[in-house]
Amino acid sequence: MRVVDVNEFYSPTGGGVRTYIDRKIGIMNELGHELILIAPGPEERIEDRPGGGLIHFVRSPKLPFDPNYGLFWDRAAVTRLLDQYDPDVVECSSPWRPAWFVGQWQGRALKSFFMHNDNMAAYAQRWFEGVASHDRIERAFGWYTRYMARFLNLYDRVVTNGPALAKRLQARGLRIDAAMPLGIDRGHFSPGLRDGALRRALLRQCGLDESGLLLLGLGRHHPEKRWPMVIDAVERAGATFPVGLILLGQGVDTERMQRRIAGSPHIRLFRPVYDRERLARIMASCDALIHGSEAEPFGLVASEAMASGLPLIVPDSGGCAEVAEPLCAELYRARDAVACADAIARMRARNPRLLRQAATAAAGRVRTDREHTVELMAYYEAALAARRSKAA
Repeated sequence: MRVVDVNEFYSPTGGGVRTYIDRKIGIMNELGHELILIAPGPEERIEDRPGGGLIHFVRSPKLPFDPNYGLFWDRAAVTRLLDQYDPDVVECSSPWRPAWFVGQWQGRALKSFFMHNDNMAAYAQRWFEGVASHDRIERAFGWYTRYMARFLNLYDRVVTNGPALAKRLQARGLRIDAAMPLGIDRGHFSPGLRDGALRRALLRQCGLDESGLLLLGLGRHHPEKRWPMVIDAVERAGATFPVGLILLGQGVDTERMQRRIAGSPHIRLFRPVYDRERLARIMASCDALIHGSEAEPFGLVASEAMASGLPLIVPDSGGCAEVAEPLCAELYRARDAVACADAIARMRARNPRLLRQAATAAAGRVRTDREHTVELMAYYEAALAARRSKAA
């Protein structure tokens, strides 16, 4: 089976979607399928992948507020490639122009809209949270839900990347045919990679000795991630006991975050770590992952942390909350720095031995990306078979 994914969220510089797609290409090869990704880029070029599959970059303008990403603009450039590659299944995930390019394309493929994100939660709810209630904002932006419903009618299947996103969209009255929780490459991560010397070195960089609580913040520097709220919470908790925070990432908010932590002696900001083995060692050597975004559609970072034996401090809604296990996680009221600080204190008060045992046990239960891909391909094969049967 050949699947073509028209994907505006794939960035050559990193991100959760890139990690997901790069692994999915390899797994699909192993399963006897082929994945071709059509993505926006600064120039027209093709990246062939070992064993099959490829990334076809289409020359496209950059996203104005985040140059790591691009925007599809030329309908003919996209549909020409769909005609050329002639897929069995075509996936699309962008709710903007590509949703219509793919939905209105007259090819033979099964059309699947795969939901990776929730713009209502990531933008509208965040922009107006201090002005109106959650429900009122939802009603005010009902036009966006109606807009989505129109293009979703063009697709044979509507799939989300997990139950958190499915629940949100169904609550707005949108059609969701299946929730396919993502997974991670669990082989990279392990509680056994925990390194006491590395932990002490990281704490020293935060100006603390080994008695401190070492928290890890991992992800893009973007307003929807709510890093300023996390920083506020860490500083509040740090007034009572020693807490260090290392933040790995970059993005449109990097300079603002650098200014924000300039007076914080126990918080350090580092560039992303692209070496997966090194990142896995860092994750396993911290004391907990802390996250701020309630708009996460699926908690990939949280899943990687759990696979590393790392407890979680995450909001009580969104993708991270869906994958968190109570025996090794503390949830807090979303968007609330005081509640987040209280969750840090609760984590500090946990019995370290029992917490480590629970986190190590949870590591072996984290869903893998292979499990996700096998389930998704089986779903598409069943949908194609049902369509053939109906046509016969």
